[in-house]
Amino acid sequence: MCAICGDAIEPGSGELCARCRRSPLHIYGIRSAVYFEGTVRRAVHLLKYRGREEVAEPLGTLLAEYWRSHPQPVDVIVPVPLHADRLRERGYNQAALLAYALGRLVGLPVDESLLVRQRATAPQVKLDARQRRENVRAAFRCPADVSDMRLLLIDDVATTGATLEACAAALHEHGAVSVRALTLARARHRA
Repeated sequence: MCAICGDAIEPGSGELCARCRRSPLHIYGIRSAVYFEGTVRRAVHLLKYRGREEVAEPLGTLLAEYWRSHPQPVDVIVPVPLHADRLRERGYNQAALLAYALGRLVGLPVDESLLVRQRATAPQVKLDARQRRENVRAAFRCPADVSDMRLLLIDDVATTGATLEACAAALHEHGAVSVRALTLARARHRA
């Protein structure tokens, strides 16, 4: 897998995929615990669209199991934020629930105040890779000084990495030393 974005690469092609060789990302090391399929896909849909907050705890356990096998040098966990309108509609941020479950299980602090979604965006699910990047461009801001911090973004699913990249760019603008990402699941094929 690509050392930066986590996509599959052909054996013998080096450590980076063609995209990351052409245009390196602000984020380093997008990793996912499992593929977005089967039981995990159904569980994420329950969490995200059916109000089943209790599903976050066992999914957070999956994240923690992955983390224990693949730890990274980070100081703080930062969940990918929802826009205030979507948060009111859903009642909770599924990424934050996963982040707090992971933090409790591996002993890392979680800080939701370090990243804000400053504008509403269209749901990414039906967009292609280019549209996803455009959709989240400048959608996030970091309202704090994160100088000298090594941050771990948490989200439920990674498809193209566009959301994670936009978050990382905002955090780097305010001094983050490094930004990595861990998602519960990864789509097998980019949209």
